[in-house]
Amino acid sequence: MGWADAVRHAYWSDSEVSELVNEPGPEVRLRLAEERNVWLCTVRPDGSAHVTPVWFVYRNSRWWIGSDLGAVKVRNIRKEPRVSLALEDGRFPVVAEGDAFLVHEGFPREIVTAFEQKYEWDVSAPTRPGSERVLLEVRVRRWLLAGKAQ
Repeated sequence: MGWADAVRHAYWSDSEVSELVNEPGPEVRLRLAEERNVWLCTVRPDGSAHVTPVWFVYRNSRWWIGSDLGAVKVRNIRKEPRVSLALEDGRFPVVAEGDAFLVHEGFPREIVTAFEQKYEWDVSAPTRPGSERVLLEVRVRRWLLAGKAQ
């Protein structure tokens, strides 16, 4: 078992996810299916925030994000796996906090297919020669805002 797997299992098992977090309502789930970008916030080693828009799919109570292994967001997640995610529309905010894990190989076929259908993009294909692709699997710890400004 690798480091990321050990951390994942130390936090929770798959059977515990539904007990920890309630799924958002149907309006939010529709937005998660249709919206193309989410803002991903990671923490740099100096403690400052790194915020970047990314493509995503939301399946099985998880956010999935493709990235090159050498990206800043991946380097940050290796040091600090806690992340925040926010859909772009500030009038109807959807904000979640979670823990990100790196999937280096064996990308779930359902997730690769979901990216192909949503973006016409092979999330597993390197973006430049010699680069390695990873998937970020983000399990939500809590939904801060689910479609309503507070």
